[in-house]
Amino acid sequence: MIDRETLRVFRDIGRDIYVAGLTTSHGGNMSVRDGDRIVITRRGSMLGRLGDDDLVETGMEPCAADERCSREIVVHRAVYAATDARAIVHAHPPHTVARSFAHDTIVPADSEGLYVLGEVPVVEAATTIASAEAAVVLAGALAGRPVAVLRTHGPFATGATLEEAFMHMSVLEASAAILDLLGR
Repeated sequence: MIDRETLRVFRDIGRDIYVAGLTTSHGGNMSVRDGDRIVITRRGSMLGRLGDDDLVETGMEPCAADERCSREIVVHRAVYAATDARAIVHAHPPHTVARSFAHDTIVPADSEGLYVLGEVPVVEAATTIASAEAAVVLAGALAGRPVAVLRTHGPFATGATLEEAFMHMSVLEASAAILDLLGR
């Protein structure tokens, strides 16, 4: 059973992600982990308008509930298994995605980006959406780092909470925009 506070946090962060322009109307996904329990946004949900039926409770192992989960559940499970993350935010921020086409790392030029993120790896998978390969490369890239970018698809940010994961996503996109403004 998903409690009202969990739903409220997902709604608030989902709305913030959408309002900040970090994803399209039906793009992106979020999850939190508590032990073997994962709460994740449902497949096709609108992060900016999450409702009572837009969260799915599942576990660390595949199950029947997965049909309703975001397709990226395979990535979320792999990241949770490989890291101490308690929350994951995935979005498609335009400056970050654009940089992923041409760079193997994103190195912030701004002080906040350097302090919060350091160098951000850009990893590659032949199938970028919901693939086992993407899950493996992202889980490896996120070991010891708060965020990694899947080339042409977007970043996965982790944190102890959804708010912290969102902060990592937000800082990355601001840093990517600053690099664009600097022409780097």
